[in-house]
Amino acid sequence: MTVQKHDVDAVTGTETTGHEWDGVKELNKPLPRWWLLTFYATIIWAIGYWLVYPAFPTLAGHTQGILGYSQRASVANELKAVRTAQGGLRELLAARSLDQIKREPDLLRFAMAGGAAAFQTNCAPCHGRGAQGFVGYPNLNDDDWLWGGTIEDIHKTINNGVRSDHKDTRATQMPRYGLDKLLEDRQITDAAEYVLSLSGKSADAASASRGQSVFADQCASCHGFDGKGNQDQGAPNLTDDIWLYGGSKQAIVESIRTGRGGMMPAWVGRLDPVTIKSLAVYVHSLGGGK
Repeated sequence: MTVQKHDVDAVTGTETTGHEWDGVKELNKPLPRWWLLTFYATIIWAIGYWLVYPAFPTLAGHTQGILGYSQRASVANELKAVRTAQGGLRELLAARSLDQIKREPDLLRFAMAGGAAAFQTNCAPCHGRGAQGFVGYPNLNDDDWLWGGTIEDIHKTINNGVRSDHKDTRATQMPRYGLDKLLEDRQITDAAEYVLSLSGKSADAASASRGQSVFADQCASCHGFDGKGNQDQGAPNLTDDIWLYGGSKQAIVESIRTGRGGMMPAWVGRLDPVTIKSLAVYVHSLGGGK
């Protein structure tokens, strides 16, 4: 039996494997032994992990693992321990009215803490971590409310949502004057100019004058002839220069043209009643609650 000898690469001085592609020879440089041992150890570790913890899917679910560990059960136990440590405050919060909660200092502090945590998780993605709002998402720190700023109003809005699928949702809708051809483009422009005049921002008196009659015919039934809005219908005050979608003429024209119609989900069913109460208390305390 003869042993085949391979060439030695002239540049590196390393023996080749005998494989060659287009004149390029493969050097015989196996992986370091420490690397191979580490690789094999990770394989053994993975197999052990699969056996010890839940891992493999089955037709009826998944394997439970030798330890029978469950992250879901672990979290459930932690939540149970937290609720036990709360000393019945959740039960008190559930039993008290919103007005009573505001008058009981210990319960109020508990509701505020829970509401702040729930806000960051559920509300901040739209309203901002500081509740400052964004275009299309109301600022909750001021005293300008579409649906009312009492604690009961806020609770109802959170619970039922706005234009949500809840049967008691806040549900009025501004007509799409442009998209549905209810007004001509010039009428929409004139109406926007008149709306700007309500907060002293109009730059075209003639257009605003024409827009006043359009506003009276089409908008006053919800916003009022003085433009101060109607919280029963979610119609904003147009005189205070606070805007949900922007106060430029272009933004106002777009609001009239499309009707906007933002939506907020109903949180009942998504959050428990105690958390919704806590959220109402927290939002009401931000500085804009009446």
